[in-house]
Amino acid sequence: MRRVTALCAAFGVAASAFAVAGPAQAGYYVIRWDNTGICQIWNEDLTYKPMQWPSNYKVVSKPVPTLSDAMAEQVKMRQQRHCTL
Repeated sequence: MRRVTALCAAFGVAASAFAVAGPAQAGYYVIRWDNTGICQIWNEDLTYKPMQWPSNYKVVSKPVPTLSDAMAEQVKMRQQRHCTL
């Protein structure tokens, strides 16, 4: 049982080292759906794009480095009435 615990602990330390060594800048941007006007934050690191059915989307912001920057951009667009939600 002690070996299993030690193995799990070693795996956890190794996994956290890989997480720290990864890229820190994800890159986010805001997209706006055509049929509803809802703005959504999208991550550039995702390997797929949003599905464009039954509506299309349009990128309405420049890429920003952090999620909090993207959220601030989305709030600003709501205040300017460019987004409904």
